[in-house]
Amino acid sequence: MTFRDIKRKSTKPPLCLAIINQKGGVGKSTTAVNLSAALGERNRKVLVIDLDPQGNTTSGFGIDKNKNRNHDIYNGLLQEDPADDLIINTGTPNVYIIPATIQLASAELDLASEMARENRLKDVIDPIKDEFDFIFIDCPPSLGLLTINALTAADKLLVPIQCEFYAMEGVTKLLDSMKMVKKHLNPNLELFGVLLTLYDKRTTLSNQVVEEVQSFFGDLTFKTIIPRTVKLSEAPSYGETIFQYFPKGKGAECYRSLAKEVINRA
Repeated sequence: MTFRDIKRKSTKPPLCLAIINQKGGVGKSTTAVNLSAALGERNRKVLVIDLDPQGNTTSGFGIDKNKNRNHDIYNGLLQEDPADDLIINTGTPNVYIIPATIQLASAELDLASEMARENRLKDVIDPIKDEFDFIFIDCPPSLGLLTINALTAADKLLVPIQCEFYAMEGVTKLLDSMKMVKKHLNPNLELFGVLLTLYDKRTTLSNQVVEEVQSFFGDLTFKTIIPRTVKLSEAPSYGETIFQYFPKGKGAECYRSLAKEVINRA
């Protein structure tokens, strides 16, 4: 059975979201894995594209990122393989992935000399976009060619911001990059929402960051805040989503809440 054999149930148009922040360690991969799983629980059909050479989203679903070299996003970007040949089932209900493998590490360099290099990911996604309710692109922590591809292909951006020191560092530059891509490559690109992550209610700093982000972004800030929990940190090492690893914990509860917000906002 392929992804085309399962039909999506929602009547809303599909939505492609780039999960992006140029800083590392802010919860991009954790969100890509667990938000997609939470949406799958709610019978939304989801595709995740791992565009980060580190491959944390791929391994977070229990997929060996050193294998599947015939099913990875590099082949779509550089060899123009169709998405039908790249998409694999994660084993999580209603969730599929185009994984990253070791090949993706050279993609920035390999793309540099290619024609229409900024549109390669869009060309992969467009033929299969209507098959899914949501497509998430897990971006690398940089503003290189891979990220520009994500900004060109996406409808909107989902920006995780960690509740830690220098939380807003680089966000202004990210928003400037979004404006440049919007002007030259993707006129419909918008900010979908800002997600506060790694929140520790016991610290003054976390609460200050929440206030600062909510003040700056207003209603674009999701009401759901993702806490710093041991279980969310441990789950990827077992190749499991939080719903497999600790389904009744705070982390799972928050990603279910976030899924409801995403559906309502879409």
